[in-house]
Amino acid sequence: MSASETAVADCETLSVGQIAGLRRKVSSMHRVFVFVFVFVGLAAVVSCSAHADVLIGVSAAMTGRLAWIGEQGQRGAEMAVADLNATGGVLGQQVRLITVDDFCDPEQAVVAAEKLVADGAVFVVGHYCSGASIPASKVYEAAGVLQISPGSTNPLLTEQGRDNVFRVIGRDDAQGVVAGSYLADHWGNKKIAILHDGTTYGRGLADETRKQLNKRGVTEAIYQSYTPAKNDYSAEITALKAANVAVAYVGGYHAEVALMVRGARDRGNPIQFISGDALATEEFALIAGPAAEGTLFTFSADPRRNPTAAPVVERFRADNFEPAGYTLLSYGAVQAWAQAVKQAGSQDLRDVIRSLRSHQFDTVLGRIDFDEKGDLTVQSWVWYVWKDGEYVPLK
Repeated sequence: MSASETAVADCETLSVGQIAGLRRKVSSMHRVFVFVFVFVGLAAVVSCSAHADVLIGVSAAMTGRLAWIGEQGQRGAEMAVADLNATGGVLGQQVRLITVDDFCDPEQAVVAAEKLVADGAVFVVGHYCSGASIPASKVYEAAGVLQISPGSTNPLLTEQGRDNVFRVIGRDDAQGVVAGSYLADHWGNKKIAILHDGTTYGRGLADETRKQLNKRGVTEAIYQSYTPAKNDYSAEITALKAANVAVAYVGGYHAEVALMVRGARDRGNPIQFISGDALATEEFALIAGPAAEGTLFTFSADPRRNPTAAPVVERFRADNFEPAGYTLLSYGAVQAWAQAVKQAGSQDLRDVIRSLRSHQFDTVLGRIDFDEKGDLTVQSWVWYVWKDGEYVPLK
């Protein structure tokens, strides 16, 4: 039994007991009065059940090499729920958050999704990894649970035709166009390498970037995969140097890119590294050290710079947490859900879906709305550069 069901069951037990007492007190009264008392007791049950907490979930990699990003998602959702409850919750009910660890793994993501469904979550902020979001989305669809991802960028997530799936970040077919064009514009006459980690996210982004690069009339010198989660990428760095590669675009996660950058600099290789949104975490600079300087990547327009997000950003910083990366994207996902429920006047999934598709929502991400697939109608991929231990917009 889920926590919400337990709360309701406790409430129902008390009310049924009260009903029994009422019936004993009126045993000598006319049958119609018994009915009146029973009706009043049942109304108490309904009223009490209606005030049980609304459960929502957040699912991301909370352990392992992507735990830093998982914490961003969790902290963003936690702050959003706290702020929501401080203003009355959703339709008069308080909201409670459940966190599960999907390890950024397809099979574990399904287990995590099933756990959230069993616990009674009506909405999930997640998953972060595309390779986790896509298989989990099937579980949520079957259970009638809304899913809004703050970080999954692979196009397939919203191309499956699942009405319950949305995201508050752009797609890699758009991100790849930006990256491929930038490579063609700045290194079209140099040797370019495109690497990927074989994951749904990494390979998908690399392929979209390659597609746009080739469309611009430039063919990469190297296209190959690498094994994620290794401690050393000296072999890959040596191969890039031997091929006289000037720039390497890496479709993958921040930890591996950081090790590549550091390895290249340690060997005196000035190769330029470029990657995607997964580099939007402070851990990249912690792993890469001074070698992080100058690394380029694409990410959403930084919501920390939105005036409407300032109060939220200040509260995070007052708690000694920098809301970088996907923190505010998770916060914004909760805001969109809560506003959609309010607009619909209902928590029914079909009503909320219709609301999400027919309204605009004022969030820490700015004003957003969704198309029929569940994607943002406006996508903005921005270039960033790592400088002095933080990422800033590229000028």
